[in-house]
Amino acid sequence: MQGIPLEERKALGALLDTRTQEAVMARIPQFHRAETDNFLPPPETVPERLGVLMFNMERGVHLPEIQEFLRDCPDIQPFDIILANELDDGCARSGNKNTARELAGAFGLNYAWGLEFIELVDDRNEKGFHGNAVFSRWPIRQAGVIRLPEEYNWYFDRQKRIGGRLAVFAELDVGGKPLGAVSIHLENRTHGEGRRRQMEVILEAVRRELPDMPLVLGGDLNTNTFDGRDKEDINDVAASPEMRRRCLEDVFAFEPLLPLAAAEGYRIVPDEPKLTRRKPMPDGGYLPLRLDWIMLKGLRAEQSRMVSTAKEDFLYAAPGSALAAFSGRELSDHNAVWAMCALT
Repeated sequence: MQGIPLEERKALGALLDTRTQEAVMARIPQFHRAETDNFLPPPETVPERLGVLMFNMERGVHLPEIQEFLRDCPDIQPFDIILANELDDGCARSGNKNTARELAGAFGLNYAWGLEFIELVDDRNEKGFHGNAVFSRWPIRQAGVIRLPEEYNWYFDRQKRIGGRLAVFAELDVGGKPLGAVSIHLENRTHGEGRRRQMEVILEAVRRELPDMPLVLGGDLNTNTFDGRDKEDINDVAASPEMRRRCLEDVFAFEPLLPLAAAEGYRIVPDEPKLTRRKPMPDGGYLPLRLDWIMLKGLRAEQSRMVSTAKEDFLYAAPGSALAAFSGRELSDHNAVWAMCALT
C-alpha cells in the first residue's frame, strides 16, 4: 500500500486537533480499501477440513521468530487460513517492513490487509501503517474493509494515531466454492456495550458482503469484561480473585457481543476458559484475559485450542533457531487460537 510522506502525515494529524477522525480519514484513500495479493494457484485437492489460526502478532516486531512459530509449532498445524491482528507496514519498531507481505511470501499464502492506524509518534517510520489481515492458501475473489464506529479517539492517546478499529473481509475460492473470512480487531478502550456496537456493524456488513456462504470470523475482540479506559476498574479486577475469574470463566456474561454473535448462529471457540492475553500490571505481574476468538457459521469446529506464545513453551524450537535464541518473555502479548473446521 502506498505510503504518505512524513510531513503530509504530520499535517493530516494536526487536523485532528479540531476535526474528527472520520473527517480526516475521508481524505486518506488507504483507509478505505484492502491491499490484496494472490501469490499462488489453489491447492490441487480440496480438504474435508480447514485449519484456522487466529493470532494477534503484536505488530510483527519479532517477525523471524513468528515465522518459525508458524512453521514449527505442532499445535497450530495445519493452517489454511490465518486471521491476524496488529501487523505493521513501514514502522521503525518492526524494521520498516511490510510484515503481512513478508509472512505471505514466506509461507506461500494469499493475503488481504487493511489499514487500522497511521502511527504519528516516531519520525523514523517510513509509512507508520498498522493493521489487520486475512491469509489464505486459497485464492481471494474479493476483499475489503469494514470501518467500525469510534469508541475511543486514538489521536489523544500517548500513541497518537490517525484511524480507528476495523475488520478485514475476504471471499475465498475453496475448490470453486465461496468461503467468507473476516479478521476483526475491536476496541479495548471502551466497555462491553461499545464492543457490541462494533460487532453489530460487522455482522451487518458480513450479511451484505459475504452472503450465502460458510463464514470464519475471528480476532482480538478485546473481551476483557471491563472498561479499558478506567484504570480504577482495571485495578479493582486485578486485585480481586473473584473478579479475575470472570475474565476467563464468565466472559459471556460481561461481553454482550458474544451472545449477539451466538444468536446470529455463530459457534464460538475455543470453549476452554484459558487466557489468550497477558495484560501487564504495574507490579510486574499480569492480568490473564480471554480476548481472542474464532466464530464459525456453516462450519463445525472438530478441535480447538489455545496455543501459548510464552518462551517457556517453545519446546519445539529447533537448536540454533531464532526461536530457540529468543530472549524475551513472550513472542506476542497474545496467545494464538487454532481450530480444525469441517464444512457442514
